[in-house]
Amino acid sequence: MQQTISVRFGIPEPLKTNLTPSGEKKVYPRDSVRLFKSDFLEAFTHVHPIVPLLIWTPVIAILVYRSFAVHQNSILDFVTYGFFGIFLWTLTEYVLHRFVFHYPAKSALGNRIVYVVHGLHHEDPIDPTRLVMPPLPAAIYSIILFPLFRFFTGPTHAEAFIACFLVGYLAYDYTHYAVHHFTPRTNFGKFLKKHHLLHHFSNYESRWGVSTPLWDMVFRTR
Repeated sequence: MQQTISVRFGIPEPLKTNLTPSGEKKVYPRDSVRLFKSDFLEAFTHVHPIVPLLIWTPVIAILVYRSFAVHQNSILDFVTYGFFGIFLWTLTEYVLHRFVFHYPAKSALGNRIVYVVHGLHHEDPIDPTRLVMPPLPAAIYSIILFPLFRFFTGPTHAEAFIACFLVGYLAYDYTHYAVHHFTPRTNFGKFLKKHHLLHHFSNYESRWGVSTPLWDMVFRTR
């Protein structure tokens, strides 16, 4: 089936149906909203949910090992810097979602970039191939942030900090996947699902936190 290339901009309204034009239930990624004519480029817009775990778990393991074996961190050091790493992730998640993914672009090019980066997910929020962060932007963010973390925490404790920051990132990715694809059993899980789906279907200019509502409470954006 020939797919139409999406030319939408910004943050669009969600699709009204999960059916193809012929009335069949969509099969992803075959029936995903298409961004590029090139199959090669289009392939990079789809990510299997296991990919972040496969990429970042070995990185986390190496950083944890080096924290103790190379930098001689104590348990207290590791827990302390690890806590601040996870804590900073929660703020990073909020800031990225609110100010980068939903950037109020003025130009057509800017709005197109917003759509490709995040608006596409709002258009078809149940597409399972577009729920976790692709490796390329995750790597770019890492290249920018990790030297800053090392500068501010110092080389002795940077790897503990970064390891737990990455744990926070993975928690975000898989919380995001879960709230779109599973029915939570715990009260907190039900709360997170409702919190995020209200962002999608009620007011997409609020409820920016995904793995935690902490910063929405702090900045009163619930």
